[in-house]
Amino acid sequence: MKHLDLVFLWHMHQPDYRDHGAVGTGPEVGGGGTATGEFVLPWVYLHAMKDYVDMAAHLERHPQIRCVVNFVPVLLDQIEDYAQQFASGQFRDPLLRMLATPDLDRISETDRNLLLTTCFRSHHVTMLAPFPHYKRLHDIYLLIDHKSETACRYLSGAYFSDLVTWYHMAWTGESERRRNPLLATLMSRGEGYDADDRRQLLASMGELIGGLIPRWRALAARGQVEISSTPNTHPLSPLLLDFHAARESLPDAPLPFSAAYPGGRSRVVAHIDAARISHARRFGVPPVGMWPAEGAVSEDFVKYLAAADCHWIASGEGVLKNSLAASGISDPRAAFRPWKLEKAPGLTLFFRDERLSDLIGFDYAKWHGRDAAEHLVVQLEAILDGAAGNETPVVSIILDGENAWEHYPYNGYYFFEDLYGLLAEHPRIRTTTYAELLARPKPPVATVLPRLTAGSWVYGTLSTWIGDEAKNRGWDLLCEAKQSCDLVLASGRLDSAQVAAVNAQLAICESSDWFWWFGDYNPSAAVASFDSLYRRNLARLYRLLQLKPPAHLDTPICAGSATAEGGSMRRGTISQT
Repeated sequence: MKHLDLVFLWHMHQPDYRDHGAVGTGPEVGGGGTATGEFVLPWVYLHAMKDYVDMAAHLERHPQIRCVVNFVPVLLDQIEDYAQQFASGQFRDPLLRMLATPDLDRISETDRNLLLTTCFRSHHVTMLAPFPHYKRLHDIYLLIDHKSETACRYLSGAYFSDLVTWYHMAWTGESERRRNPLLATLMSRGEGYDADDRRQLLASMGELIGGLIPRWRALAARGQVEISSTPNTHPLSPLLLDFHAARESLPDAPLPFSAAYPGGRSRVVAHIDAARISHARRFGVPPVGMWPAEGAVSEDFVKYLAAADCHWIASGEGVLKNSLAASGISDPRAAFRPWKLEKAPGLTLFFRDERLSDLIGFDYAKWHGRDAAEHLVVQLEAILDGAAGNETPVVSIILDGENAWEHYPYNGYYFFEDLYGLLAEHPRIRTTTYAELLARPKPPVATVLPRLTAGSWVYGTLSTWIGDEAKNRGWDLLCEAKQSCDLVLASGRLDSAQVAAVNAQLAICESSDWFWWFGDYNPSAAVASFDSLYRRNLARLYRLLQLKPPAHLDTPICAGSATAEGGSMRRGTISQT
């Protein structure tokens, strides 16, 4: 009987939302103050207790299902940071401080505004409307919002207590709601939450987040999950190596004024090495494979991955199509088998099935869970039935492991219950991992790819991170800072601890997420937040170098982003408020 090998890769990533604070004296760019390690936005811990917990619980209920889960080191850093905050009770996230505040009648105007602008950020159809008491809080807010400057002052501490409690309950995973009697009790009551209720909720959240990484480690230890990694802070590595990589898929793409990113090769190596060290520290061994940030690859980049003993990587199907088209090849089933490059021996390339991945990411949320699960299985059966001879198709379903589920009823609980249940019993579909595939006595034969056209999992190009005025401006600012970095480090005037701090801050500035958000197609409030935090990070880098930040870092990169410091910065998600 012919089989199909199915690999789910759930990519877990959030950028570094911490304002690491000013260095020395003087105001911080963007009005960030001097608070060290203050979290600007709460998405790491919210997604941790809703999505990273739920995704683990789905697998724990279905031990026959195997998959790859990709954790970016900078996300793990922040999860551990939050675990320490819960353990100590000293919160550097302003929203958690509000949840922990005993008397919400006496909070400042700034804190009241924080709660009102934060605690309705979610997908309202699935995370607010189903809860009448929470929805009533929103209705009250809508009645008084914008009526006058003083209207919101009529809201009491009791209102804010219910609001901050409901927001955190709405951001808990469905699996946890079914397991935890505290949540059932609080949600059933619906209102009138006091400081003790909030204290209990806070303690429950701390247990969840503190146990999260060990929970995934246990899934990996029993062989159900392969945990992979991404270079340290999620850099767009092909562009760190060569800006002209953007023109391999878009020949007319505008590029930054800077000819290239200074010292990009050493920086890519540093990100790869840091990820391997991080992974080994947390999970016992280095990762077998990596999901490059944004699935972005180039021939130059994959050689560095192969040299670092990376055995597999994955990317988008658009990259494979562009690569084959450059050699005059068209193959509609090309993504159903592994590939190799002669220039990167020992490295196997897998490519995402865009249609099936996007059905889960964007379409199935509107379906009944059972119907969606059955439809996906039928699509997989059709791929298997179309296989020639003894071919065993390898299908890769790859998408973010957090952002889609808030659009699903019950955070996707019934979809996963039905999908994993159907796959566990299916006689011809085997869920597996890339490491397991490659470790078989007879691993799938990889086809030689004549060339690899640089691109990402978004459109098969790099246009989401380079090519328009704001994105290119962001790169030029980073290049300017990196040149200063190189000069100061070469001077030898910094000691080893100072050099380490500079390199850590530089890595934060090299994250792909800054460039993803630059552009007028994103919500202006989110752009403003990211624009400001990026410039504050660059300013901090200069101060760590003992240099005065350039005055132009006071100017927003994106036109119109000089105002609101709000909005969701989560990948691929726009909050509805």
